[in-house]
Amino acid sequence: MASQRKGSKGGRPPAFDAQAYKSRNVVERAFALAKQWRGLATRYDKLAVVYRGAVVLCAVISWLRVSGDMP
Repeated sequence: MASQRKGSKGGRPPAFDAQAYKSRNVVERAFALAKQWRGLATRYDKLAVVYRGAVVLCAVISWLRVSGDMP
């Protein structure tokens, strides 16, 4: 059974927590939605306040889309 013990070479992690993995998936999908905004993905804005405003706007629109208030 030495082939199943891969350690740092790959394979399943030693302790798989399904609930933590579900939470991680939610965060990864949120970042994927934010990356669809070209300005956020490439960071064209020169001022941090403008970039932060775009991040907040993206978050609000995503939240409204998930809550069902927008078509």
